This record gives sequence, C-alpha cells and structure tokens, in this order.
Amino acid sequence: MSDQDIERQIDGFLARYAPPIEALLREARSRVRGLFPRGHELVYDNYNALVFAISPSGRTPDCFLSVTGYPRWVTLFFAHGNELDDPQGLLEGEGKHIRGVRLTQAADLDSPALRALIDQAVQLRQAALDQAPPLATTIKGVSAKQRPRR
Repeated sequence: MSDQDIERQIDGFLARYAPPIEALLREARSRVRGLFPRGHELVYDNYNALVFAISPSGRTPDCFLSVTGYPRWVTLFFAHGNELDDPQGLLEGEGKHIRGVRLTQAADLDSPALRALIDQAVQLRQAALDQAPPLATTIKGVSAKQRPRR
C-alpha cells in the first residue's frame, strides 16, 4: 500500500469524528510525528479508539508513546508511564504500566512539563530509534466492529 493510500485510509478514520476532535487528533498526530524522524508509526482503528503509536521496531510490544482519539477527547499515552518521573503530576491512570495525559489542544504537547515526559520516554529508546529507518506509517489493525466516534 502506498503512502498516499495509507493517508487516504487514515483520513477516512478521522472523518468519523466530530470536527473539533478530528482537528485536535490530526494536529496532535502531526506534532508527535514531527518529534520522530526515525521509527514506525503504527495505526490501530480499534473498537473504542483510533491509535497512532510510535515504535522503534514496528512491533506492537515496542510501542512506547501514542496519540489516541476517543469520541470526546484525545489522550497522549505512555506505555511505561509508571516508570516516568512526573513532578507536575500530569500523568493519569492507575494501570500497571500505562499512563496518559488528556490533551485539550495540540499546543499542550509543547508545554515544558509534557515535553519532559516525552523526552524521558524517548531517552529509554533512543538507541533503537537511532537505528530505525525513516519514519513510516503502517496500518496494523482495523476492528470490524467499532463504537461510534461522534
């Protein structure tokens, strides 16, 4: 599948959201992609949400950061958020590993506190990212059954 075909399919996924969430999800995805010149963006159009995950290897277990769109909000997830130093208390969630920050606007990704969390997550995977190919997008999964996105 060509890059254009992949982007057209992603446009279709995004078009199912209400315009404000679609715009936030598009911009957050763009900003996160801008942080990673190398690696793999893995896309999952799941039952509950649309996920854009970053992996140095292209393997799902190696994903460490994702922008996830739900019908009413967008969250930046850290796969090993429980290991991050979070002095500002931005991370939400009480799962065994995953923590997230709900985004109110894409510019939230530029805040020093959130950038510090992103930088920590990247540091743990920097060597693998340095060896990864230029950033490429792969649609890894599309659930046949999905909750409404609006």
